Amino acid sequence: MIIMGLLLYARAMISMLFLGHLGELELASGSLSIGFANITGYSVLAGLAMGMEPICGQAYGAKRWHLMGLALQRMVMVLLCACVPIAFLWLNMKRILLWCGQDERITNMAHTYILFSIPDLLAQVVLNPLRIYLRTQNIIIPLTWCAALALIFHVTINFLLVSALKMGLRGVALAASWTDFNLVGFLLVYLWWSGRYKKSWTGWSMQCLKEWRPLLNLAIPSCVSVCLEWWWYEFMIILSGLLINAEATVASMGILIQTTSLVYIFPSALSLAVSTRVSNELGANRPAKARTAMLVALGCAGVVAIMATTFTTTMRHKWGQIFTNNNNILSLIAIAMPIVGLCELGNCPQTTGCGVLRGSARPTIGANINLGSFYFVGMPVATILGFFFDVGFVGLWFGLMAAQYTCAVLMLCMLFRTDWCLQATRAQLLTQTKVSANDHLSLPRVCQLKEEGQELVSIDDHGVMKTIERTKMFMVTDRFRVDDEEMETLISIKMLQQHASTSPIIIHELADKV
Repeated sequence: MIIMGLLLYARAMISMLFLGHLGELELASGSLSIGFANITGYSVLAGLAMGMEPICGQAYGAKRWHLMGLALQRMVMVLLCACVPIAFLWLNMKRILLWCGQDERITNMAHTYILFSIPDLLAQVVLNPLRIYLRTQNIIIPLTWCAALALIFHVTINFLLVSALKMGLRGVALAASWTDFNLVGFLLVYLWWSGRYKKSWTGWSMQCLKEWRPLLNLAIPSCVSVCLEWWWYEFMIILSGLLINAEATVASMGILIQTTSLVYIFPSALSLAVSTRVSNELGANRPAKARTAMLVALGCAGVVAIMATTFTTTMRHKWGQIFTNNNNILSLIAIAMPIVGLCELGNCPQTTGCGVLRGSARPTIGANINLGSFYFVGMPVATILGFFFDVGFVGLWFGLMAAQYTCAVLMLCMLFRTDWCLQATRAQLLTQTKVSANDHLSLPRVCQLKEEGQELVSIDDHGVMKTIERTKMFMVTDRFRVDDEEMETLISIKMLQQHASTSPIIIHELADKV
C-alpha cells in the first residue's frame, strides 16, 4: 500500500516537473487547473468509489463473490452519471474562475489544461472501482506492479508529447490521462491472464441498473467525508493568499501541503489496509479479529505519527531548500514544519479510524466527524488566530492542528465504543448472508424488530427474512433497526408476503438469552 501511494505521488510530481520546465506561467496555470480538478472532480469520484469498499470487503469475507462483481458494475454506472455534471463544470471553468477574480492569462491556460484532462474522467470511472475491487480481495502486489509499469510509461509519454511533439501544457494533461488509461489496461490484462475475476464476474448484468440505494447510502457519506478533508487544504491556500506578503505565504503553503501529501501516504496506506481487513473479518463473521485488526492499526498509526513528527521537526531548516532559495519562504516553512508534525499526531489515528469506519460500513459517522472537526472547530480557530490575533501564517496551521486533534479524539471515542458483534451482524445483513444458529448465539445483540424487542434473523438470497430455529410467531413490519444509530434496513413487504404464502416467516426470539 505504501509503495502504491509513493508511485501515485511520483506520477503527480513528474507532471509538476514537466509543467515547471515549460515556464512559470504554465506551472501556475497547471497548478490552478489541477486544484480545480481535485475539488470538483477527482475528490468526488474517489469518495463515491469508496462506498463500494465495505460491500466488496464484507462480501469477500462472506464468500458472496457475485456481490463483488455486481457492486463493481453498479459503481461504474454511478461514476458515469457523476461525470456528466463534473464535465460540465470543467467545460465552464474559465467562466467560473474569471467570476472569482482570477488572473485572465493564467485562467485561459488553465482552461486549456482542464479541457485536455476531460478524457481522464472516463479512466477514473473504471480505475477507482477497479482498485477497490482488487484491494478488497488482497490483490496488492499485482496492483503495485501495474502502477509501477504505468509510471515508467508516464515519463516516456511526457517526453514524447511535451518535448518531442512540442504540445506544451496540453501534452502534460494528455500524458496524465494516457497514463491512467494505461493503468486500467494493465489491470484488466492482469485479471484476464490470472483468472482472478472468474468467481466474482459473470458478465454485465441488468441488475447493475437496479437497487442502487444501498450503494448510494454508503457512497454519498464516503464522498462527503473525502471532499470535506480535501477541500480544507484548498481553503488553507485561499486564506494564505489574504495574509500580508501573500506571494511568500501562498508559495510556503503550497510546499507544506506537498509535504503533508507525502507524509499522508503512510497513514493512508494503513487506513486502506485496515479497512480491507476489518471488512473481510466482519463479512466472515469474526468480530473479535476485526477488533484486533483495529487495535493493531491504531498502534501502528501511533508509531507512524511519531516518525512523521520527528521527520518534520528535524528537517524544518533543510526541507524547504529542495523547492526554493527564497529566504522569506524558507523562514515560514521552518516555523511551520514542527506544527505540521504535531498535526500528524492527530492525523494518523484519525485517518486510520476513517478506514475502520469504512470497513464496518459506517461512513456517515466519519463524514459527520470531519464536518464538525474541520469546519466547526478548525476553520474558526484558523480564521481567528490568522487574522484577528495577528498570528498570521502559523495561525492557519494551528487551526488545522485543532481540527485534526478534535477529529482524532471523536474518532477514537467512537471506535472504542463499537459493538463488534453487532457490526458483524450488520455485515451479514449487508451481504445478505445465511448464517447458522451457532454463529448468532454468540452475539450479545443481533437486531431489533420494530416494537418487538431483540430477535435473531437472517436474510436469504432473495432478501427474505428467515428464522434460524422455529420458536415463536411474530407480525413482521416493513423495517427494523440494526444498530444504535437507528439505521433502518427496508425489507420488501411484497417479498415477505410472497414467502409467507408458502411458509410462515418465523423470528427466533433471543430475549431470554441476552
